[in-house]
Amino acid sequence: MKSSSFTRASLSSILQPHFSLRSNPVRPISCSAASPKPRTPLYLRPPTFQSTLSELKKWHNWAKNQSTSVGSTFLNIDNGPDSTLLHRELNWLIEDALEKPTILSPPNHNNNYEAANAVSLRVCLDDLYELWKQRIEERRPFQYVVGCEHWRDLVLSVEEGVLIPRPETEIIVDLVDDVVKGNEELGNGLWADLGTGSGALAIGVARIFSGLGGCGRVVATDLSPVAVSVASYNVQRYNLQDRVEVRQGSWFDPLKDVEGDLSGFVSNPPYIPSEDINGLQAEVSKHEPRLALDGGTNGMNDLLHLCKGAASMLRAGGFFAFETNGETQSKFLVDYMDTKMKGSFHRMSIVSDFAGVQRFVTGYRA
Repeated sequence: MKSSSFTRASLSSILQPHFSLRSNPVRPISCSAASPKPRTPLYLRPPTFQSTLSELKKWHNWAKNQSTSVGSTFLNIDNGPDSTLLHRELNWLIEDALEKPTILSPPNHNNNYEAANAVSLRVCLDDLYELWKQRIEERRPFQYVVGCEHWRDLVLSVEEGVLIPRPETEIIVDLVDDVVKGNEELGNGLWADLGTGSGALAIGVARIFSGLGGCGRVVATDLSPVAVSVASYNVQRYNLQDRVEVRQGSWFDPLKDVEGDLSGFVSNPPYIPSEDINGLQAEVSKHEPRLALDGGTNGMNDLLHLCKGAASMLRAGGFFAFETNGETQSKFLVDYMDTKMKGSFHRMSIVSDFAGVQRFVTGYRA
């Protein structure tokens, strides 16, 4: 879902830079969740708490003052959120936390109403104070505060230990959509999403297959047990258990039973150079999983591993698409596959993101 207006789905594009993580093929696919159990996003919790409107307004005024006090401080420090963005996030928090969020919208100045009526909340008022303190004082990402991210037409559960999916990564789903529309065999095959994180790509690709009426399926892998659990939860929420299987393990390791049988794979691997991690926004460097960010000395460790694995895992004519840190990495990988792995791939190309950065590398197994 694309929009030129600023929405919750485009919030993560402000975080710098744009990046992310990372049997027999005819057997039924099941979703295998791992512990620990993922948290329920705030907006899905029942409104079992109550507060008076006057106390809720007191919290709201406090939270707005907290946001205003930041001014351009975070922006100047590390290109972090300014007061305008924080005010917008506060409104989104209200939407998720209150059963009737419009109760805080003016005009609501009936003192008798405030004294006599309770407002239903999905979290207690003390926790609302704590959540906003974490956002301002600890720079905890807003998506972790509310437990979800709006991505394409999805609302995905996310939490600490799982990379927040970025809008740019949506392009990978669009690339797959274009490819399978012109190739029914690929659309009915077995695909993989390597380093699935929240399961965003696996779910997006599976919904493409479902929408086309094909029988294509996706195996999503991730080394992190937290990511496996959260991805499984998201798969179940969208009722895609027959389309997506989540397996725990490093990259291609959980896919040895389908080696050479994949019709395609997608990945958004770690590609930030190690020395650059600490210079990222505090929301990223202090809170998002380093496992999903750090691509080694030059950011290329996992990307090169994906290139090598593609040669053995993909069937002839199989498609791949993965995300990089930008122009230098993309050009290096295409040259690497063209020279060091000569004859393994063809029709390779580099695709730009929304900002014109040459971010994605695609191609086919020869």
